Amino acid sequence: MKNKLYAGVDKDNKGGLTHLGRIVRDAWLFGILPETQTCEGWSAAQMQNLYEKVHAAWKPYAHIPSHLPDDLREKHTKLYADAIIKARKNGWDPELGEDE
Repeated sequence: MKNKLYAGVDKDNKGGLTHLGRIVRDAWLFGILPETQTCEGWSAAQMQNLYEKVHAAWKPYAHIPSHLPDDLREKHTKLYADAIIKARKNGWDPELGEDE
């Protein structure tokens, strides 16, 4: 993303299941961003700032979804299940490539 702007979670590669797409979804999860915010047009500096906020929000849960309280765990499950369904419909393959 060097000198580029983020496409937005809805236009991201792999149905938004990239590192940056997961940051946006996790920001939705913790209420850092509203679910209507896709981060389209955000700079690398803005995405880094968002990453730091998301990282801090995950810290009390050791960055493990099963450690989330019930309400957040359910929201996490829904956010990612919906993303996976959409990504698979658009040809996403969950296998890691050689560059991942």
